[in-house]
Amino acid sequence: MNVGLIGFGTIGAGVVEIFNTNHDLIREKTGKDLKLKRVVDLDIETDRGVDIDPEILSTDADDILNDPEIDIVIELIGGYEPARSFILRALENGKHVVTANKALLARHWDEIMATARENGVRIAFEASVGGGIPVLRALNESLAANRIKSIYGIINGTANYILTRMASEGMEFDDVLREAQRLGYAERDPTFDIEGHDTAQKLIILALLGFGVYVPEEDLHVEGISKIRRDDIEYANNELGCSVKLLATASLDDGELEMGVMPFLVPHEHLLSSVNGVFNGIYITGDFTGPVMFYGKGAGRRATASAVVADCMDIALNPESPLQPGPGVRMVESIRDFSKTRSRYYIRLDAVDRPGVLHEIAGAFSRHEISIESVTQKGALEGESVPIYIVTHEAAEGDIQSAIREISEIRWVTGEPVRLKIL
Repeated sequence: MNVGLIGFGTIGAGVVEIFNTNHDLIREKTGKDLKLKRVVDLDIETDRGVDIDPEILSTDADDILNDPEIDIVIELIGGYEPARSFILRALENGKHVVTANKALLARHWDEIMATARENGVRIAFEASVGGGIPVLRALNESLAANRIKSIYGIINGTANYILTRMASEGMEFDDVLREAQRLGYAERDPTFDIEGHDTAQKLIILALLGFGVYVPEEDLHVEGISKIRRDDIEYANNELGCSVKLLATASLDDGELEMGVMPFLVPHEHLLSSVNGVFNGIYITGDFTGPVMFYGKGAGRRATASAVVADCMDIALNPESPLQPGPGVRMVESIRDFSKTRSRYYIRLDAVDRPGVLHEIAGAFSRHEISIESVTQKGALEGESVPIYIVTHEAAEGDIQSAIREISEIRWVTGEPVRLKIL
């Protein structure tokens, strides 16, 4: 079988490296001679650090899309266009497609899947979530005998690296972000990672395979980590026995799906609490398996390329396999409104240390029927602003937000309060 690669960047170079290094192994495992016939990129002059026959390089995607001898097209250019057009044309021309493009799948899932079905070809996308972690195939196949009850994931290495360094080194968010950018763990514009959008796109794909429902990002509650301070992490760790993690969450309760992205306090005894640095972890609970955990590198050239080539091998082994991502039956009757989700909460606010302030804050919680579990105020001179740390009993998100809005209007409260759910 012949393979065409569109996108010769970091991951594309990793794919070429695997074909070079493990060609014989791939043939032994598949019984097929998977050959990289053509590689297309706008830049074919820059040295990628891998051996490649210059004769197979091209700047024209038509050299792959219109070649009847190419059976599998790998799309690794990312983004929406021209990636969407390339994928659709490949499918329409009867070619199987392998992609790592989470953004495209999260936005154009129905169109891409319908096109693949209409043309009797497969689309594989293991590398779109978790890099080299084989979570999607496990979710779609190995856990197929289960009704999935919940999915919790740390699936953005940049955000997890930042939170880990803040915890281990006692650093503030902005300082760690600059360090992550210098080391190449964060983009020059890190918004997509630190504000939760990358995590949300991956969650959409996980929910599709786990629960069979498509929820667009605009219908999700998505928060990032940019408001987290060092003292939040220290208090969570030292006083509450928790780590702060940016979580993608999806859980099914009596046909109602609760789904979103935001920072959580994760108890130290939970497996996800120990997922540190640039590593990813996905914690899935099935009705028969109980909890299972997937852990590994969620990004990077070699890990992601491994998943891409594994998809090519699976297609070579099972080219006629019917396209059935997800459970195939309707499991979700409705999506729970985020304001109705319930949890214990950690709330941090800054207020001037003066008589009566705590009474006003407690009154706001009481008016919204929120029960307080604990309050801690750090010492300071009277008249100075100090942090106040509050833990609530279980409450509705909408009530918490209403209370916080009321508290923010108290004259002696300074800055914007921060609230985190407790897992």
